[in-house]
Amino acid sequence: MESNLNLYYIFYTVAECKNISAAAKELYISQPAISKAISKLESNLDTTLFIRNSRGVTLTQEGEYLYGQVKHAFACIRNGEDRIKKMNELGVGHITIGVSTTLCKFVLLPYLNEYIKKNPHIKIKICCQTSSETINALENGSIDIGFIGLPDKIKGFTSTPLMEIHDTFVTTKNYLEHLKIREGVNEDNLFNHAVFMMLNSENISRKYVEHYLSTRHLELSEIMEVGNMDLLIEFAKIDLGIACVIQEFVQPELDTGELMEITLEQAIPKRDVGFLYRHSTLKENPAVEGFITYIKDHIS
Repeated sequence: MESNLNLYYIFYTVAECKNISAAAKELYISQPAISKAISKLESNLDTTLFIRNSRGVTLTQEGEYLYGQVKHAFACIRNGEDRIKKMNELGVGHITIGVSTTLCKFVLLPYLNEYIKKNPHIKIKICCQTSSETINALENGSIDIGFIGLPDKIKGFTSTPLMEIHDTFVTTKNYLEHLKIREGVNEDNLFNHAVFMMLNSENISRKYVEHYLSTRHLELSEIMEVGNMDLLIEFAKIDLGIACVIQEFVQPELDTGELMEITLEQAIPKRDVGFLYRHSTLKENPAVEGFITYIKDHIS
């Protein structure tokens, strides 16, 4: 293919110059070499491409058709080269990130905000989905990076932790007081009578908390499933029940007393959230490598 491409480029240059001598000067090769190349291409195509005359050469009908195709092909190549050059000069690239709405809002957004300001030509696509869906998307290659609660280990993937999070249960003082009046509930039998608001059963955070509860032999008597953590927090605020949330995401409400934590005999073990990606992606996509490097440099 490489030798054929050279033949086509020589053909294209002769067609442009309409003269073998002028084409030879343009290409810095001898006239006999050009004539030989044209003859070889004509032989390969079993046709005549040029008619020679005293002023130079003119294209045959077949030559005109081939010239149009070749001209378009080389224009595409030049455009591609120009595009890559511009991308390198501007730092243009693309990154696709899979992340849950909650983690995007509470953790990722501030980092994205600063990164985009410093890298305005990087195209970033955010796929808001569950962590399970993000892992599946990573495995099938439809996203570059996942931002999730990091599992212990996934074969073939590299992780970059960003921060520690703490799962906890929160509610209002009003809800506990009303529950005590209505059903005589105290701290010892809270899990047997309260309404616990949790994310759906397939959610990774839900599974993590349920595993903890099973190790402590704690069973929730009534569970109300809620679609996202924003709603869990808001429902807790209006005395609807006890919500399982991330402590860091409700710290302002805890500080003001709008919400309070339910004290457990043993706190739910902390876990990491961060980026998950294939190491090979860093080599294949320079924008991803730059993004991960930026994140590592800005982890407090």
